[in-house]
Amino acid sequence: MNKIYYILIAAVLVFFGYGIITKKDNDPLKKEKRVPCQKTTTTFEKIANKNLANKAIKLLESGNFIIKSRIEQAQYMESKILNYIDIKKADEILLSTLEKYQKKKISYDEKLIIDYYILENDKEDIGKKGTKCKLYAGYLVFEFKLENKLIYKIQTDYMQMDTSDIPERMDCVIKSFITLKG
Repeated sequence: MNKIYYILIAAVLVFFGYGIITKKDNDPLKKEKRVPCQKTTTTFEKIANKNLANKAIKLLESGNFIIKSRIEQAQYMESKILNYIDIKKADEILLSTLEKYQKKKISYDEKLIIDYYILENDKEDIGKKGTKCKLYAGYLVFEFKLENKLIYKIQTDYMQMDTSDIPERMDCVIKSFITLKG
């Protein structure tokens, strides 16, 4: 009787253990980072249209893109972001970053849309839950679009209140996008 009892317990443990391992491996919300720079700060990404990625990357690498940008300031606390960066400076940082990834300038009729914003973390927003929400200075959100379709979206935190790490985070965004090339 004891032998059957032990075999039954072992079978149940194996069944549940297999289920847990399988669920973990197939979890669509897995937050595994594809690119090493994504591990530096909290980063989320969504690959929305892999079919257009190669074409969009070709446009980026050949200088065929349009940048749309904005800065969203804190509403509940005194905003300080514009003391360190404005949209003109942010666009210059992005253009400088993009130059590193450009190969040969070729003119195409189509343009990749790089739509991004910099959000200042509003640490006095009563909707913030927990102290972890107050650790970062803000975040960047980038959307890469072609033919009115979202191809790729990425959000990554920047940690320095003086925005000095934004160039590094923008470089990570572009690296992440370029790695979609297949």
